[in-house]
Amino acid sequence: MRVVVLDDYQHAAGSFADWSTLDAEVVFLDRHLADQDELVSTLAGFDVVVAMRERTPFPADLLGRLTDLRLLVTTGQRNAAIDLEAAAANGITVCATGYFSSATLEHTWAMILAAARHLPAEFAAVADGRWQQQVGISLAGRTLGLAGLGRLGSAVAKIGLAFDMEVIAWSQNLTAERAAEVGVVAVSKKDLLARSDVLSIHLVLSGRTRGLIGAAELASMKPTALLVNSSRGPIVDEAALLEALQHRVIAGAALDVFDVEPLPSDHPFRTLPNATVTPHIGYVVDEQYRTFYGDAVEDIAAFAAGAPVRVLSP
Repeated sequence: MRVVVLDDYQHAAGSFADWSTLDAEVVFLDRHLADQDELVSTLAGFDVVVAMRERTPFPADLLGRLTDLRLLVTTGQRNAAIDLEAAAANGITVCATGYFSSATLEHTWAMILAAARHLPAEFAAVADGRWQQQVGISLAGRTLGLAGLGRLGSAVAKIGLAFDMEVIAWSQNLTAERAAEVGVVAVSKKDLLARSDVLSIHLVLSGRTRGLIGAAELASMKPTALLVNSSRGPIVDEAALLEALQHRVIAGAALDVFDVEPLPSDHPFRTLPNATVTPHIGYVVDEQYRTFYGDAVEDIAAFAAGAPVRVLSP
C-alpha cells in the first residue's frame, strides 16, 4: 500500500503520528499542488491520500482521474472541498478524523485583540526602534456581533460577555430562545451589520453562505467596525472587502481564511495596514495535529484490515 500526505507545509505530519505502524510506503508532500494535471500525475500509484482540511479540493472530475485511489482521508469532521457523491461513484472511501474547536476559538480572540490594539503595527514599530504608533480601542462596552451561533460561535460569545461586551447574533435559523440559552440577543441580519463594533463570522460555507457579506453589507456597517473571519474565506466577497478596506468603509479586518490558499505572494491583503492577516492557522496547534494525523493512521490501518472506519457519506 502506498500513502501520500498532502500539503504538509510545515514538515510536521511525520512527527505527529507513528506512520511506521502501517504496512505501507508513506510520502509527505510539502508543496501545494494547484494544477489538476500535476496533481493527477503526482498521485498516480497511490492507494491512499491524506488531505489536510480543504487545502486541496477533490471535485468530481479530479476523482474520476485518480484511478488508483481507494481511500481518501480528510482531517477534521467535514470537508466541503470533496465531492462525496463522486467519490462513492468511483469506489473511493472517504474518512474523517477527530477535531476540536478550542484552537480556533483561541485564535479568533487573538485576531480580535490584535486588530483592536493594532498589534502587528506595534510589533513592527518596536522591532524598528519606534514607540507607541497607534491608538487602539477597548472592547468593554462595545458590541460583538456573531454571524452564526453554533458550537464555536457560542464559545466566542461567552468570551465576549466576559470582556463586558454586548453580544448579538444572527443566522438563518437562529431563534431567540437558542440565543438566550447562550446569554446573547438574536437580531436580524440588518441589525447585526448596523450595530456590530466587531463582527465575527462562524458559519459553514454552503450555497446559502457563499458571498453572504458583500459590498452592500459592508457599506451598512459602522465605519469604525472590525470584520473577523476565521471560518471560510468565500463567505465574504473578497473583492468587496478589499475595496472596503482600501476606502476605509470599515476600520479594519482580521482574516485567517481566503478564497485562494496559500494567499498569493502579491495579494493586497498582505500589505494593507488595516488588515490583520494570519495564514489559516486557527486550528494549527500541537494537540490538533496529533488528533488529525493519529486518527488518519488509525483510519488507514482499519481500512487495510477491513475494519470499520470513520466514513464520510454524501
